[in-house]
Order: sequence, then C-alpha cells, then structure tokens
Amino acid sequence: MRIDDDAVLWSASPADRAGRPLLVLLHGYNSHEGDLFGLSPYLPLQPAIASLRAPIPTGYGHAWFPLPEQLDDQLSTEDAEAATTAVIEWLDRAAPDAASVGLLGFSQGGAMAIELLRRAPERFSFAVSLAGFSLPGERAGDERMSQLAPPVFWGRGTADEVIPAEAVRHTQSWLPRHAEVDQRVYEGLGHSVSERELADVTAFLAARYAA
Repeated sequence: MRIDDDAVLWSASPADRAGRPLLVLLHGYNSHEGDLFGLSPYLPLQPAIASLRAPIPTGYGHAWFPLPEQLDDQLSTEDAEAATTAVIEWLDRAAPDAASVGLLGFSQGGAMAIELLRRAPERFSFAVSLAGFSLPGERAGDERMSQLAPPVFWGRGTADEVIPAEAVRHTQSWLPRHAEVDQRVYEGLGHSVSERELADVTAFLAARYAA
C-alpha cells in the first residue's frame, strides 16, 4: 500500500514550504484529495498544506480501509495499519524536514488522523478529527500517546447518521484518556462540516501555530 505522490495537492511549491510546518489533510471514505483541499483558503497561513489521496480505490473515490460488510461487524484494523504505514512512508519521502506535522481528517480520514497519532505520537503535533472516531483495539503507541496527551479537536454533529453510535461512544471513552481533547458537538449537523465548526477548527489551528 502506497500514497500516490503525484496525486498529492500542495498549497505551496517546494521552495515555499521549506522549513514551514506541514498540515496533512485526510479525506473521507469514497472521496478524493480535492475534497478537504477546498478548506485551505479558510485555514491559517503558517503551514504548508498537503492533501493526500487514500490508497484503496472505491466505486467513486478512494478509502483508507474497507468498511465492515454489516453494521454490527467489527472494523478490521489491518488495512488501517497498512494505510498508516503508507502515510508515514510518504512523510519520509515528501517532508522529512517539516518543522512540525499536524493532521486534519474528515470521517474515515478523521479516524486515520487518530491512528497516526497512535502509531507515532511524538511525530505529530496535533490532530483534527471531523466526524471521525477512534478504531478499536490496542496499539503499541497508545501508552506513549496518553503520556504526551497531544491536542486533538474532535467535532461531530447530533444529526450524523453515518458514524455508528457505538463508534462515537468508544471514542468518547477512549480519546480523553489519550489526548488533550477539544470536543465540540454541533446541534442539528449531519455528516458534514458547518461554518461554525470550520471557525472553531481555524481557531484551534491558530492556537497551535501561535504556541
């Protein structure tokens, strides 16, 4: 499994991103690298932004890991682990000297943002998980992540019918034990990002880069 280097959308040229922080965007299931990249004009200017294409083709887009066949089936973490490795290998190729690396993902990409923190908690400065969730099971980096307690913005809507309630409950229990969580719940919001949420994310990112 490998990230397609040619499919990555960058907000800056190689010369313009040298020495700057990097913000990595991770799209949702059955989507593409152009989806979250549309948020770039609304985000802080300090980081260079890279929007990745997930490595698994789906019917109309791409995915980081397959969905369970039945709603009550457990998510397999093997493909998520392989996708996590692919993102880290891409970072080693494309941005080994980034001043810092932050993560912003939506839905399945939000789950990947948390997975990357779990794999390499010292490599990533923070994560933004929009309509995302934490995957079940234990990871080798979980204990270290709980010690570091990296900042995590977790936003979700009360009308989101895509993310299973059990995944939300698991995340509510797991995430505060492993991160410094800024949890926001938006009344009436479905499986999407609202203007209010985007403003909250921008403020969260601005605080991270100011620090």
